[in-house]
Amino acid sequence: MPTSDGMISRKTVLKAAAALGAAPLLVGGGVALARDQIDSGQPLGLTPDCHDGDAPTVEQIEGPYFKPNSPLRSSMVNDGPGTHLVVSGYVFGRACQPISGVLLDFWQADTNGNYDNVTYTFRGHQFTDANGAYKLDTIVPGLYPGRTRHLHVKLQAPGRQIVTTQLYFPGEPRNSTDTIYDARLLMNVRQNGQTREASFDFVLNVPQTPGTPSPTPTPTGGPTTPPPSGTWAAGTSYNAGDRVTYSGVSYVCLQAHTAMVGWEPPNVPALWQRS
Repeated sequence: MPTSDGMISRKTVLKAAAALGAAPLLVGGGVALARDQIDSGQPLGLTPDCHDGDAPTVEQIEGPYFKPNSPLRSSMVNDGPGTHLVVSGYVFGRACQPISGVLLDFWQADTNGNYDNVTYTFRGHQFTDANGAYKLDTIVPGLYPGRTRHLHVKLQAPGRQIVTTQLYFPGEPRNSTDTIYDARLLMNVRQNGQTREASFDFVLNVPQTPGTPSPTPTPTGGPTTPPPSGTWAAGTSYNAGDRVTYSGVSYVCLQAHTAMVGWEPPNVPALWQRS
């Protein structure tokens, strides 16, 4: 969409290019940006590498309801009643290039404001595609005492640290009274029939070279991760091609990541392949 000065926004160009599997350079230098502006219409602070107001996404507390071992899925809409919500967007690095293979682990309250800590209702993880895109099919979360309406998410780019944050809805009365709420984490939301469609683009503090697309990690046949005795261990950094054993079964690493509880080889086929 043209800006007020008649120019096409960098973000519009990048998103169109990402859909085609390309990330073009723009006139004047730099690559198109990443994240939606907040609903105030005011630009966010600049960063050294992204010049459309894209600082790394703000981190927030995990809260008491995170549960590891969520299922690999992008749709939670059938977990319970509620208003249909579709959240989509991209994950970018510091040079505004999309990042493929980013793990996003979502969890939220049901329409009544309750979290399920027994099973995995309204919990699930997915990975960005080759264009750095993600899409979550769910419902609008309910309210509970002390909090405004929100979604929780953990992100981890291949081989990078975990980022934990929350996403918020514009126009919510409790936004002004929630002490955790941060306007920089507002989604853009619109009504489309019976469905609410939201968008949010994450920016991770991942160094990139402007104009060079982020490569998709692939198995390389690299060396076996040495500690501890070739068995999988949380907290260990694994590279594509590393081989481990878990419960007596051998696995090969498909993409670089730092292991954590809940991402054991049998649970995350996008990270580990049985060998």
